[in-house]
Amino acid sequence: MQDPKRILILQGHPDPAGGHLCHALAGAYAEGARESGHTVEVVTIAALDFPMLRTQAEWTQGELPPALKPAQEAIARAEHLVFFFPLWLGDMPALVKAFLEQVARPGFAFKPGADNPFTAKGLTGRSARVVVTMGMPALLYRFYFRAHSVRSLERNVLGFVGIAPVHETLIGMVDKLGDKGVTRWKAKLRALGRRAT
Repeated sequence: MQDPKRILILQGHPDPAGGHLCHALAGAYAEGARESGHTVEVVTIAALDFPMLRTQAEWTQGELPPALKPAQEAIARAEHLVFFFPLWLGDMPALVKAFLEQVARPGFAFKPGADNPFTAKGLTGRSARVVVTMGMPALLYRFYFRAHSVRSLERNVLGFVGIAPVHETLIGMVDKLGDKGVTRWKAKLRALGRRAT
């Protein structure tokens, strides 16, 4: 039996009202993880009030908005991060991008004073999974569009700060899943939660 992990679920659906497939899948993952003795924290990005970064100076020298301090602390505690978001206009929702830009600051996501960004990774020792829902077929997104936005997140954000390995779960044709399809995907996410992968 594997050792219990500290898991952080980052719920990236922009609708603060909840009730979407992303929320149901995240709930299933959390249930499975807790059943196996893992510790689970959840950050609901849509519930946080924070501004968008507009200048490099804000990113390098500005203060982290107070509303994001608990989220950054939760990332620091986590051993495994799980992102949930819908594909919007072919990419992650702007709210998720704005959140990552705010929390991934020098001194946290990057070691202070490092000259080489490839050796400045501040979040090593963590793994991640990215769960993305979409209206198009997942195979079309993966092979025709080459899953470009998910690859960018994995390589240019998570990998760049030292989070590895990063696995992905792409769920397509969400409007046609029906109750049986949703139940099957919830079972798959519950199994992933049990394994903390």
